[in-house]
Amino acid sequence: MLKSLTLKDFVIVSTLDVEFDAGFSVLTGETGAGKSILIDALQLALGARAESHVVREGAARAEITAAFDLPPALSGWLDEAGFDASDSTLLLRRIVDAKGGSRGFINGSAATAAQLREVADHLIDIHGQHAWQGLTRPASVRALLDEQAGVDVRPMGTAFDHWRAASQTLESARTRQGELASERERLQWQIGELDKLAPGEDEWPELNAEHQRLAHAQALMDGAGQAARAVSGDDDDNASRRVARALAALEDVAEFDPRLAPVLEVLQGAQAQLEDAAHTLNAYLSRTELDPARLAELDNRMSAWLSLARRYRRPPEELAALLAEWRVALQALDEAADLAGLEQRVADARAAWHKEAKAVSTARHKAAKPLAQRVTEAMQQLGMAGGRFEVALNAIDEPQSFGLETVEFLVAGHAGSAPRPLGKVASGGELSRLALAIAVTTAQSRQAGAHASSSPATLIFDEIDTGVGGTVADSVGRLMKQLGRSAQVLAVTHLPQVAACADCHFVVAKATERGQTLSQIAPVHGEARVAEVARMLGGDRQSGTSLAHAQELIQRAVHETPRAARAKPSP
Repeated sequence: MLKSLTLKDFVIVSTLDVEFDAGFSVLTGETGAGKSILIDALQLALGARAESHVVREGAARAEITAAFDLPPALSGWLDEAGFDASDSTLLLRRIVDAKGGSRGFINGSAATAAQLREVADHLIDIHGQHAWQGLTRPASVRALLDEQAGVDVRPMGTAFDHWRAASQTLESARTRQGELASERERLQWQIGELDKLAPGEDEWPELNAEHQRLAHAQALMDGAGQAARAVSGDDDDNASRRVARALAALEDVAEFDPRLAPVLEVLQGAQAQLEDAAHTLNAYLSRTELDPARLAELDNRMSAWLSLARRYRRPPEELAALLAEWRVALQALDEAADLAGLEQRVADARAAWHKEAKAVSTARHKAAKPLAQRVTEAMQQLGMAGGRFEVALNAIDEPQSFGLETVEFLVAGHAGSAPRPLGKVASGGELSRLALAIAVTTAQSRQAGAHASSSPATLIFDEIDTGVGGTVADSVGRLMKQLGRSAQVLAVTHLPQVAACADCHFVVAKATERGQTLSQIAPVHGEARVAEVARMLGGDRQSGTSLAHAQELIQRAVHETPRAARAKPSP
């Protein structure tokens, strides 16, 4: 439920702070006064596209802050997304600068516009003045019925995508059989060539290292032998004996001067390291020998590697990966050549889609009749007495992403007429009334299915009652008031009959301050409210007749809910 909305430097609003409670609230005012400003601001806070023109002229930026009761269903999402969910209030904020740049916040933390829009799905349901247009669009009609049926159509759509992909693969295989056979033969030959080599995944660097050793074996042995002789050979001048003589010379005198002790330790360490080096060099020499046969074997294998690498224009170290890649490609070609297998895959995918589509279709048929009955009942109150509303489900032959049938709304405008497609038989006024009937009906159904612990949803009707008048307007007001018992309802309206039924009445007016035209929104009560309803009736708000008529409308409205909203004065 919307608790409050705060605006600063938004369009022609300088500052505004409005607080709301549950119930039915209306916004009225002269044409062009800016009645939809609150709705536009709220949509911006909920992630709508930001543009520079929303910043009041002369201001650096516009700020919109909306506070809602936190729906329980959103707590987990907030935690996962890293937003604070410890409070019972959900605070959404949007800042738009004069260049059109914007920043969003959820409970004080930075948020993207996409995240704001995701949150909006749990908070607000807006019905605009052109809501009737959606009643003639197949996708919109289908989505409305699916919502009432409580079905998730995404698994069906995924299954359809799988079936379509399998069908495309089968069709491609059928038209490319000759090409596939040639490609398969080529791949088999190439794989056979590499299979003869049987390249190991890490073999090439190991071959290089071993070849390097064998190719320089004589030089390695000569170098190791010379080093061994220099360290501990038969020559009295080798390094080990020199260090030994140095140690002997110092050991005789080191006790007379402690400063020689560190030098003595260094020489002792050098002697031990020289002994280790001599042992290692001698062991290396004993194990190292010339192996011309192995070197020739390595030459041949490396030559085979390089030959295939040049042929297939790949570095030698990639031959093992290339072989694996070709084997995968050959398997795919084998599968593509298996038309029977592909046909079975298509059949399985279609069966999976049909199972999902059948479940959706069952739910649609179950929901269609109750929806039609409820809308028909609402039509009787909206100047279409004797009219009838139907939801037609027309079966289709070929699989479609949306299911087994198309959905169409049919309407009979009066008793005795046969229902026909809504867009072909309804006038503009009838379309508006039907849109209102459907909006109210679906909203009531949505609230009836909500958990009792959830906060009431916020439903907004932005001049959806356009084209309605007379006694029908009385019915519209009563319907919205009735809806306000289970949900928070906010309506922008030009109908005095609707305004008279509201629990709270806000008036939007323009005023000039310091040469600037600003929009102001304030609640009206008592005589001020009577005067506003009198103005909406089209008479002089000071006329006794108009005032009496307005007073009669207000008194006739049944007040069964608490006052819906109150406004705080701007600072």
